[in-house]
Parts: sequence; structure tokens; C-alpha cells
Amino acid sequence: MKDVSTDDLEQRLPLVARKDRPPTLVRVGDAVFGGKEVPVIAGPCAVESLEQTIDIAEHVKVSGASLLRGGAFKPLTFPYRSESTFELREVGLQYLSEAGAKAGLPTVTEVMDPRLVSVAASYADMLQIGARNMQNFPLLEEVAGTGKPILLKRHFGCSLRDWLGAAEYLLFHGNSNVVLCERGVVAPHTHQPTSRFIVDLQAVPALHELTHLPVIVDPSHATFRREYVEPVALAAVAVGADGLLIDVHPVPEKAAVDPLQALSFPAFGALSEKARQVAAAIGR
Repeated sequence: MKDVSTDDLEQRLPLVARKDRPPTLVRVGDAVFGGKEVPVIAGPCAVESLEQTIDIAEHVKVSGASLLRGGAFKPLTFPYRSESTFELREVGLQYLSEAGAKAGLPTVTEVMDPRLVSVAASYADMLQIGARNMQNFPLLEEVAGTGKPILLKRHFGCSLRDWLGAAEYLLFHGNSNVVLCERGVVAPHTHQPTSRFIVDLQAVPALHELTHLPVIVDPSHATFRREYVEPVALAAVAVGADGLLIDVHPVPEKAAVDPLQALSFPAFGALSEKARQVAAAIGR
């Protein structure tokens, strides 16, 4: 049971514990996480312009994406912004919402500040808690109160116990529409100097034993390497992930944020088709 004890499931995680509950189905628009389908969330790491976001939305929709993602408020490692590295903030939320509506895709975006939760919730269909804010408990309480579906990313230094504890906060404050997202954990070394994290694929079947909540995988932020995204994504589907989150950009090397990991439109289309084949092979 990994680092989660029976006592934890009874006393500390009673709401997220699987027990005899059926898998929770989290619906965002027409997408359903936790069922037989394997929805794919796709879009730019950062919203850059309305025209570009619409272009991305329409392309990923054609390739089978179920949700459009895009960052408007970015938790960048360093505080410096420039003409090539920037965030559009509320304007970006407006662009994301308009692009999603035009392409017919529900949207998901990250929210970092409890003071801005209501603003983000007024534009997005699903709210993301980023890895760095996984244990920002005032933020979790505020986001839970919106009633919006929540995408809860695992912090790269946290155990399954910590992660489920954060999810418990969301359910405790009245929101059961929670999707867990594995995005890699730290290790003493990785395969390349610029490979950020190790994707904990074993967490997927482990979580299915422990909780009724759906769990997806983000191979883009986890690997930080474009050439690793497809194989890790396919492996995630093979081990039972309930969805994927993929960075997509029309010119990946010119993306405002994380240009090393974004996939081009053709690459995303190829990945989507292979993911469908893997899903079919395991009966999904």
C-alpha cells in the first residue's frame, strides 16, 4: 500500500479512500475522467495571443483532445519576464475562454493565488492546482468552494500520502470533483541534465488501489524533453492512467514557456492516435 497505512485510510483519508466505493467520474464538458475513456488535455503551457490559442484549440480538437489547457498566471521559477517569456494574466484567461468556446472545448487553467480564484473560475471550466501549490491549504479551500472540477498535481517531492492528504482537503471542503495528476518526482539523478523529474508510473495503479479518484499523467512537464513525451504518455495509458495532459504549440521551439517539451501539431496528432490504440489494446 506504498506509504499509506490502513489507519490513514480509516482516520485521515476517509473521503478519498477507495473502500467499497466505485470509481468517481469527474465530468468536464463532454469529457469524463475515471470511466472507460482516456481524455486528453492539450494546449499551450502559456497563452500567448488570442489568434494562436484559437489555432491551437482547433488543431488539438481535430486530433481528439477533450479539453484545452493554457496558462495565464504562470508560476515561473524566476521572476524575470521578457518579450519572449511572459504571462498575460486575466487577458490570457479571456483568450483561453474564447478559444475554448470557438473550438467547442472546455478549458482548464492553473490558479495560484486565493485572491484570484473567483476570477479564474469565472473563465475556466476546470481549475488546476499546480505542483508547487499542492499543499497550499488556504488555496485548496478557496478552490474547493468554487464547485468547479479540480486538477490536483502532485508536488515533485511529495509522497502518495501527502498527495492524497491534499485531495482530502478538497473533498473535506465540499468538492468531490477531483482529478489527480502525476507530473514526476525528484531523484538524485535523471537521464539527462535537463530532464527535470522521473515519472512515477507505478503511482497510477497504486492510486487505483487506494482511492476512488481518477488519476492522469502529465508527461510534458515531467520529462521536460519533447522526444520523451510520446513514449511516456503511451506507457501511462498502458498502466491505466485515466487521461493525459500534453503541451502543444504551433512552433514548439518558440513557445513563451517551456519550449523544450511542447509538441507540434503533427506530433500531437500522431501521439493521440497511438494513445487510442494503446487504450483499445487494454480494453478502454
